[in-house]
Amino acid sequence: MSVITSVTAQNTESVLGVSDLPAGFVELQIDAVLGDIGADAVKTGMLSNKEIVSSVSKKIRAYGIKNLVVDPVMVSKGGDTLLDAGAREAMVNELFKLALIVTPNIPEAEEITASKISSLSGMKQAAEAIKSMGPEYVLVKGGHLASLPDAVDVFYDGQSHYELKTPRIGTKNTHGTGCTYSAAVCASLAAGFSPLDAVKEAKDYVTYAIMRSFDLGKGHGPLNHFWKFE
Repeated sequence: MSVITSVTAQNTESVLGVSDLPAGFVELQIDAVLGDIGADAVKTGMLSNKEIVSSVSKKIRAYGIKNLVVDPVMVSKGGDTLLDAGAREAMVNELFKLALIVTPNIPEAEEITASKISSLSGMKQAAEAIKSMGPEYVLVKGGHLASLPDAVDVFYDGQSHYELKTPRIGTKNTHGTGCTYSAAVCASLAAGFSPLDAVKEAKDYVTYAIMRSFDLGKGHGPLNHFWKFE
């Protein structure tokens, strides 16, 4: 089930425009879904202004959602800013405290922690810093760290860092990788996996989706979300 927060005009090259829905209407959609069907796990994606972040946080508390994955979507694949400064602050102050898992990529982790990440140890330090902001677990996605031969993600539970490695795949078709990853984590949590195992399942799913991605448009093509059916 989905709740639409914003609509975008975008393609494989750039985001041409963004139009946010009123926060009150976002709340109505949440009521429509959770008041009727319910959810075993919930993930947030692009929440582009403070009012929407606050509305989502309020409803997450009201419905007692525990399996919450917060994907702090801040910048598009083409480099367009998707989250204003007020929303960024509200996300950290309100939503992170409700999250089971927060899943920033490296540029987002840098933005959240106000630090530069250029190594695996830097990813681990950022995971610790973000953990101190309230979530139970942190997954720092390392695909942007091109200096490493593998695509390495760091999962932190407050005591141990787990390095999740897969071979780096040579393709430009990675549009939606982060969103797909966090959605797969959410789906795995809903299926009953532990947080660490949910992340491992999601990592495998996304890796194959990238391996079997395809050319579409002139920029970053999409992943192949249906590779399991082929």
